Amino acid sequence: MLINCNSCQKKFVVPDNAITDSGRLVQCGSCGSKWTQYPIDNLKLIKDHESKKKTVSKKPFIKKTKNKKNLFTAEYLKKKYGLTIDEPAKNINKNLYNNKKNRNTLGFYSYVFILLVFLLTLFGVLNLSKKIIILKYPPLEPYIGYLYEIIEIVKVFFFEFFN
Repeated sequence: MLINCNSCQKKFVVPDNAITDSGRLVQCGSCGSKWTQYPIDNLKLIKDHESKKKTVSKKPFIKKTKNKKNLFTAEYLKKKYGLTIDEPAKNINKNLYNNKKNRNTLGFYSYVFILLVFLLTLFGVLNLSKKIIILKYPPLEPYIGYLYEIIEIVKVFFFEFFN
């Protein structure tokens, strides 16, 4: 059975046996309005019966939206959580945020660059002293080989990824 929402005119497919002769309360999944749906055979009888009643003008359905509260007002924070704000945001010293001369920290990319330079230097020194390390510590030879094999795999991966 195909039914229509009275408010938004959206169509829904409902199994025939879901709507009994006495009707069934249904709700629109789109706008949320509710109405009693009768089988299509009984719709003529019900419309005739309703037309005999006084015709009352129906107001169009207006979907009510909830007023959203501002969760950051001082009154709301005081009422809900018992928090008080001593200083308004206007009194914060703006020089702390706007003055870039006082900034003496490095950014994210500066740290990435420093880490990259450190790792390249470390692998360069390891490559230069690989033979000396193997002569002094022979059990480390397979591990150094594995390390350079992994570096080669990562290098091939990045070259293939960017090409």
